[in-house]
Amino acid sequence: MTSSSINASAAPKPVGAYPHARRVGELLFLSGIGPRDPATDAIPGNEMFADGRVRKYDIVAQTHAVFANVRAVLEASGARWEDLVDVTVYLTDMAHDFKAYNAVWAEHFPDVASAPCRTTLGITALPTPIAIELKCVARIKE
Repeated sequence: MTSSSINASAAPKPVGAYPHARRVGELLFLSGIGPRDPATDAIPGNEMFADGRVRKYDIVAQTHAVFANVRAVLEASGARWEDLVDVTVYLTDMAHDFKAYNAVWAEHFPDVASAPCRTTLGITALPTPIAIELKCVARIKE
């Protein structure tokens, strides 16, 4: 079975040496996708202290942005939003952000029967000053 890597020009560049996604047969595996703006690398809703630490952030803005970035990678890969089958969500403040994040999820996946499977994890940090990251698997129909 062949494997091909995908880089999406409409998504923010990866922060390391890896592709946005890799297709293996009908399966598409996305690398961790965050909410950075593809054009500016800015993080929506972040307000920073002078020393570079996050003063405050907007989880709703970051959730909408990360979903847009996932869509960009899916489209560059020949997949659609509806092709998502599994999503792992990483939140840096589960207690504070889960309810607002979950409300945005429900906007994007209003039909539970057709929504992808989902696991949400609370973690201490991500590689850039973001509050959310998604790891996705999609199925591309031949």
